[in-house]
Amino acid sequence: MLVHLSHPHRQVEIKGPKRTKELLRELNLVIEAHLVIRGDELVTEDEMLADADQIEIRPVISGGSV
Repeated sequence: MLVHLSHPHRQVEIKGPKRTKELLRELNLVIEAHLVIRGDELVTEDEMLADADQIEIRPVISGGSV
């Protein structure tokens, strides 16, 4: 599967199928600190990702006004 990471910006090819949480572990990313998007849909940590999927991983950013 083709994985687009936004921070730092890079693209990697990962062999599938595998669960979302396995993908994040393989990339050394904290599960709770990242959003995984397939197409236009947010996927959960237990969903299976196929070898043909295009995935985007974004860090969770929070904040607010003072």
